[in-house]
Amino acid sequence: MDKKLELLVLPVTDVYRAKAFYEGAGFRLDVDHRAGDTFRVVQLSPPGSSCSISIGTGLTTAAPGSAQGLHLVVEDIEVARAELVEGGVEVGDYFHFGPEGQASGLDPQRQDYGTFAAFSDPDGNGWLLQEVKQRAPGR
Repeated sequence: MDKKLELLVLPVTDVYRAKAFYEGAGFRLDVDHRAGDTFRVVQLSPPGSSCSISIGTGLTTAAPGSAQGLHLVVEDIEVARAELVEGGVEVGDYFHFGPEGQASGLDPQRQDYGTFAAFSDPDGNGWLLQEVKQRAPGR
């Protein structure tokens, strides 16, 4: 039986600010629903993704900014990074992992799963772009 991850809840302090950030990053607004003053759910989806994020009020007790290591997998990290920067997102420089550990720049062989660039939302929830042109078998 398939088990599909389709939603991640991200803890934020300011729903309006986070919503504007993710829309600027190119995420599509799927839902913005309020039920009184203590509950609001905003669901957004990255372009081409089957998994969405939810931000809001009354969704989680996790500390804002505590979500780390979230990956956006892209076919061309240079294009994806440029799109995020154009949308107002501060994205770090490219990096990869070599024999000495983390190193600056694109992976020299541009291997799948090999090049990254980091960014965070306004609350500090941490994201990585990861370049994958061809998925590993079974995906």
